[in-house]
Amino acid sequence: MLNDKLSQLRQQHPVTVIGSAVIDVIADAYALPWRGCDIELQQQSVNIGGCALNVAVALKRLGIESCNALPLGQGVWADIVRNNLTRQGIHSLIETDKGDNGWCLALVEPDGERTFMSFTGVENAWDDDWLARLPRHTDGLVYLSGYQLTAPCAERLIGWLEASPGVTALIDFGPRIADLPPALFARIMACKPLITLNRQEADIVAEQQSFPIDVESLGKAWLERWQAPLIVRQDKDGAWYFSEAASGQAAAFPTTVVDTIGAGDSHAGGVLAGLASGWSLAEAVTLGNAVASWVVSHRGGDCAPTRDELLLAYKHV
Repeated sequence: MLNDKLSQLRQQHPVTVIGSAVIDVIADAYALPWRGCDIELQQQSVNIGGCALNVAVALKRLGIESCNALPLGQGVWADIVRNNLTRQGIHSLIETDKGDNGWCLALVEPDGERTFMSFTGVENAWDDDWLARLPRHTDGLVYLSGYQLTAPCAERLIGWLEASPGVTALIDFGPRIADLPPALFARIMACKPLITLNRQEADIVAEQQSFPIDVESLGKAWLERWQAPLIVRQDKDGAWYFSEAASGQAAAFPTTVVDTIGAGDSHAGGVLAGLASGWSLAEAVTLGNAVASWVVSHRGGDCAPTRDELLLAYKHV
């Protein structure tokens, strides 16, 4: 029972969250624009977002403390992000005058699917000084996003990971997995990270690596090649997990989808919270499923639930 486990959610391992804090301008679109068109959008909201920020919010609301390396710059967008983080009690290690934070236009179609158009800011301006501020806990967990691992700063971040033995990285490549050079992907996988993919990303991996397309066979092939754990998220069908210790499928939680912004990020936050509490991968993925189900039933990506909200929402599950 999820509720029984939630009462045991107590942090045992340190967590570091590395990545972006940006602005999401979210708008409803009756269809995606095509070349030369002019479509009307209905603005939903202007939210703080970014994969790493959404993960940090999810951890905070579940009662798990994290060291957050979310670069904050100077400018209109940076001020909005900084003020919002302050209200949520979230602190960033990285402050800079290199420029403003980035922003993203998110178009949400009637079925809840979202399409992003992103503008890069200081979140991808990583240098050696910033990296020197990051902790290196030998029993720690680290979150990294594909948006940073395909940016010009990727070499620095991968080098930091290679020089941090004992750290377990949870990496969500997101749609940028298709843009990752094979040499960098090989270096990342040599660090034995826990990778999380959605359905579409798993299909991309299957094609790139000549793996079987069905998820169970793909997971087995993944383990044979890299001896590293894998999560494949399948929305209403839950999520598969594969590791040398155990593999299986964690069930989804019933929900009504409003929009899917932040679903993958909040799932990663739930998984990290479970792993930081010493849970098994299966238990951590189940928590990730619950958090993601909550998020897709609410507007925006930074709406992760508290532990009490999860207890109330899934008290019979």
